[in-house]
Formats: sequence, structure tokens, C-alpha cells
Amino acid sequence: MEFSLEQVLAWRMERQFLAAVAAESAVAVVGRLCGVQAQVASAAEHAVAVRLAAPATGAVEAALERRELIKVWAMRGTLHLLTVTDAASCLSLMADARTWEKGAWQRTFATTGQIDAIADAVREILPGRALTREQLAAEILQTTRDDSLGELLGSGWGTVLKPLAWQGLVCHGPTDGNRVTFTSPATWADGWTGLPAPDPAAARIIPAYLGAFGPATMEAFDQWLIRGASRRASLRRWFADLSRSGDITEVSVDGQAAFARTADLDDIAAAVPVPGTRLLPAFDQFVLGPGTRDERLIAPHRRALISRTGGWISPVVVDRGRIAGTWEPTGDGLTVSLFAEAEPVPHDSLAGEANRIAKITGGSATLRVATV
Repeated sequence: MEFSLEQVLAWRMERQFLAAVAAESAVAVVGRLCGVQAQVASAAEHAVAVRLAAPATGAVEAALERRELIKVWAMRGTLHLLTVTDAASCLSLMADARTWEKGAWQRTFATTGQIDAIADAVREILPGRALTREQLAAEILQTTRDDSLGELLGSGWGTVLKPLAWQGLVCHGPTDGNRVTFTSPATWADGWTGLPAPDPAAARIIPAYLGAFGPATMEAFDQWLIRGASRRASLRRWFADLSRSGDITEVSVDGQAAFARTADLDDIAAAVPVPGTRLLPAFDQFVLGPGTRDERLIAPHRRALISRTGGWISPVVVDRGRIAGTWEPTGDGLTVSLFAEAEPVPHDSLAGEANRIAKITGGSATLRVATV
């Protein structure tokens, strides 16, 4: 089946709650997007808010307080908001790659023996409790009696805790003032039954990913999941099994092979590009799902403006499904920088989005537009 890129982008806008139909809850947004990156909490709140029928911040915090979502290190080793069921499946696929057992990872961070010792301690310490980083580190050291782990556990990025998260042992707990706490997923979420086996996990997550960011290649999925580190044999088997079962179908997008959910084929074929401009926040899934190396989404000479140093992903202007520029908040409004090669973006559309952003952030809707 052959699709145009215009059909695909129009369909993605609808699926990601960026067109006519808005979401009713933070859980609906997070579930549809197969997770929302939450390394920057305000960006996650904003990514959800711009997709809600009644845009406002606080929806993510409320969903976490009700424990309808879970916050955990997941895709690409970054902190994500996920539904509980999706979290278990995503973590299963992360764990299946066993990236912490690779020689380079061990030489840079910790040995498998050290990770195993920390994991055994966490299994004993954490269930039924929520501990700050300092409290958790102190109890791990007391349990393992290995002082060499102290520097590892003091890492501000929690590098050595990530393999524990991927094994379903650690997630973020309720905040303690301004301090992060950690708990067990089984403590956080009622009904947590641990991680499924990788094959059924893939049977859930691959279609979920394609349901927001498809049609997409196997490689694009792997980059989104774990920066291309999945076991190749496993990855090929997962896609082959889903193809045989009829859950996914190989298609062509402007001559390039990709996979789509079979259930979405008719909707993609019927998708019609419609005028519409959206201002999306930093680290938005519209960009992160396909990845910043997708040249059909981001021209190579513009990538450095969007994927910046330190892992920062810029807020973007999306016009008719295409990235047409970037934007940033200023002290008295926001500044939009449109790409010179993009089709003209109506000023009224940008002004409307500026008003939407102002309602979400409580800031000014004053708009400045430049061309780069």
C-alpha cells in the first residue's frame, strides 16, 4: 500500500491530539503517545496541556498523585511518564538489550557485579517504602557493605539506577518537598505483576508506537526505544511475528518501505492535510517519536537548531504537519523563528497559538516573529 508523506503527517497530527480532536485527560495523552519524556517536568506538563480539550498545567501532577501514571527511566535511558501497563512492556524491552553488561558501559559506569549487588539490595530495601536518593544510597551501602559503591550512587543522573529501573525494581515515588524519592513499581501501582517476557511486550509496544508515529521503519522504532541497541535477531523476530499475525503491514511512504498498524491503513489513506499551526514544547513526542535524524521531518541543515548540545530538544513550530521553525519563551512573550524554506505560516495562526501558550503558562501572549 502506498501513502504520501502528506497523508502520513496529517494522520499523525490527528493521532497525536494536535488537530481537530483533543484529549480529555493526561492519561489519554500519555497512553496515545506511548509515553511522554519527563526529564524536564515542566516540558512534560506542557506537552500534555497542549493536547487537552481544556489546556492547563497540573494534569500530569494530578495523574501522578492518583497513581494513574508512573514516572520511570525508560526509553533511551531518559525519564518518562507512562501508563502502568505500557511501562512494564517498555521496561521489558529495555532490559532485554542488557546494555549494562556491555564492556564499554561497565568500564564507564559499573561492573555487572556491582549492578547485581545494588539490585539485590534494592529488592530487599525498597518494597513498601519511598526513599530519597540519599536515603536509598545509605541503605544500599549498609546492606552491601561495599563502600566502593558510594560514588556510583551519588551520581546526579542516577546512571547506575537505570538498569534497576529497566528490570522493574525502581521507579520515582511521591515528591518529598523538592526532593525526588524512589520506590518499587509494585509499591507505586496496584496490580503490578512485574515485567512481561520480551516477546509479548514487543507485541504490545511496537503497535502502540506505530499507532502514534507510524508508518515507521524497524530502525526508527529501535532508535526511539533504545538508540538502536536492541538485539537484532529479537527486533527482526518481533516485526516478523507481528506481520505474520496481521497486526502490522509493510507499506510504502513516497517510495520508502515502512510498517504501519493494519488497523490504521484506511485512516491513513483517508487523511487529508488541513491548515493548522501548533507551537509544541521542548522535548515533544512529535519530534522524539520519529527522532531528530528523520530527514523527512527535519532538514539536515536545521537539525542543530532542534537537537542542541546537552541533549536539549527545542520547542518547535509545526505547520500542516511539518516542522517550520522553532520558538522560545521570553520575559514578555515568545519569539518564533521560522525557517526561510518553509511555506508561509499565517500570522493569525501563530498569534492563536501564542494565546494558547499564554493560557497554559500564565505568561504573556506578545509575539515576535523572525525568519532564519
